[in-house]
Formats: sequence, structure tokens, C-alpha cells
Amino acid sequence: MAISLDDLPLRDDLRGQSPYGAPQKKVRVALNVNENTHPIPEDVARDIVESVAAAVLEVNRYPDREFTTLRESLAAYLGHGLTADQIWAANGSNEVIQQILQAFGGPGRRVLGFPPTYSMHSIISRGVGSEWVEGVRDADFTLSPETVRAEIERTDPDVVFLCAPNNPTGTPMELDVIEAAYDAARGIVLVDEAYAEFMPADRPSAVTLLEGRPRLLVSRTMSKAFAFAGARVGYLAADPVAIDALRLVRLPYHLSSLTQAAAVAALRHSDEMLAMVDDIKAQRDRMVETLTELGYHAWPTWSNFVLFGGVDDPHAVFEALLERGIIVRDLAIEGHLRVSAGTEAETTAFLDAMRDIRLGA
Repeated sequence: MAISLDDLPLRDDLRGQSPYGAPQKKVRVALNVNENTHPIPEDVARDIVESVAAAVLEVNRYPDREFTTLRESLAAYLGHGLTADQIWAANGSNEVIQQILQAFGGPGRRVLGFPPTYSMHSIISRGVGSEWVEGVRDADFTLSPETVRAEIERTDPDVVFLCAPNNPTGTPMELDVIEAAYDAARGIVLVDEAYAEFMPADRPSAVTLLEGRPRLLVSRTMSKAFAFAGARVGYLAADPVAIDALRLVRLPYHLSSLTQAAAVAALRHSDEMLAMVDDIKAQRDRMVETLTELGYHAWPTWSNFVLFGGVDDPHAVFEALLERGIIVRDLAIEGHLRVSAGTEAETTAFLDAMRDIRLGA
């Protein structure tokens, strides 16, 4: 006898909710989930494999619960005088976010976000029993200090989510917005910097604001710039006291010894790994330029993807691309689609297809 979720004693606040649903399809050109489409360099891959192999020899023992070497490596990578006691890591930035909300959110607490933004912010918030409330953005998908201050005063949240640069729009966020949010909020302000490495090189990270702000947390990921999406490594920079709070909710030994070894090895090659970023940014900018020439509105982006509007029928264009072996993301933003920057060949395939679709070929 078939049953449905309605037949199970599911929490009332989860009924009717939808899980994260990015399509998973085997296609020739996958540009829908903002992956780094560039392969890891062979010498880096070899070092990672050797490091994981060495860790396997001791896999009968529990891993370092404090993942000390990894935290030291991440602190050195981020710079700005950060130390290991200011760093946290978990299995992807989503787990970092979940741990933050377990510690500072939960039943009876309110989380403020600014859609359109990263969908997992609201999904994880509801998953731990927090009330998710939506703030308004300015007309160009950005946030001004005045807007963020007004929305915090209106909603009085326990946790504020800021996505810098924003996903799915790619739009920039200036540091004065983060400062305004921190000054206005009584609780935690989390800045999600998943795409920070794709920002202009002269633009400062929110980690430069950490000193003297114990309620400010800055999350990062190795999935994007480090081409490490399958390894699931996210991390956080914050005041040591905020890191202590996460120890109260993390599962014991939550980062496997294999994950730790792989991440430390990748960080040893950060210069080589990040060399891919310049090429990705070049392909992103090429997408913006060509989509604009084709008559679409490509929004300014500091990420590895482009949101473009002026699409009369997004679903039809999505399907037309899929027929050509190319998948992008239909985010249900009226008149818009989002596309990740790929390799030069992948970007060419996408742009040629968009040109054909525009011309009705």
C-alpha cells in the first residue's frame, strides 16, 4: 500500500515545503548549478590522492575532532591576520549554515533574508524550526545601507543573512551595507561569501570587518573557486567565541579524516587552483557582453554566473537549450534565466545556442 508524507507524523511547519531542487541531468554542457567546470590540475590531483591515501592508513581511528591543520591552512589562505581559533569548517557551507542556525536560530527565533537569494538559506532556516521572514531588495537586486537598516528595524530578526555577492543575481554588496546591518541588528549577521574569489581583486571581503564585531560571521566554500564541489568543504571566519558556540551543536568528528586530508592538500596549491578563476571571470564577462549584444539584459555580476533578463518565455528557452545538450537554471524569476560560466568551449556552445534561439534558427 502506497503512502505519502501526509500519512507520516511530519512536523506541521514542514508540510507543504519543497526540498532543494536543482535539476540533475546528464548533458553535454552543464551550466546550471554554478560549479567550477574546470578540472583540477593533474599535479594537484595527484597530491590530493596521495594525501587521502595516507589518511586511509589511519582511518581505523577517529579524525582530529578539531581539524586543527585544516583550520590553520584556511586561516593562512584567508589572511588578514586570522588565526585558527577564528576558523570553522564543515561538510559544505550548507552544513556551516545549519550549525549557525542550530546555535542562534531555531524555534521561536526569526531569520531575515532578502530574496531572490540563495534558496538554502530559507530551507535550512525552516528545517531547524526558525521563522523565515523576507526583506525587500532595491529595484536593481542590490541592497543599500538604508534598505537593509529599515528591513532589520521592521522585522527585528535574531539572524540576518546577507549574500555577497548575491546568488542567484550575482549583484555586488558593498561593505557599508554589512556595517549598517550589523549596527542595526541585535543578533547574528551572517555574510555568505561563497563567490568571493570571483569579486574584483581590489574589492575587500567582509572578513576585513570582523575585528570588534563578535556577532558578524563570514561563510565561504571550497566548492566554487577551488573546483571542490564534490569534496563538500565549507568554512567560516568569526570571533573565537562564535566558533565556540558551534561546538555546542556540531556532531562528533563531523569532518572525516579523508575530507580534512583532501582539503589541506588542495590549499597547499591555492595559487595554482585559483589560476582557474581568471579564466572563469573572462568567460563570465564574455557571456555578459554577448548576451547584451543579443538584446538581453545581463545583470552586473561579481560571481561565476550571469542572470539575464528580457527572456520572453524562460521555460521555452530552457527547453530549447536542453534539446541542444545545454542546461541552465530557470529560477522562476519572471523573464530571467541564470547561466554558470563554463570553459571557453562550453561558453561558446551556450552563446552559439542563444544566438540561434534568438534568430529562430
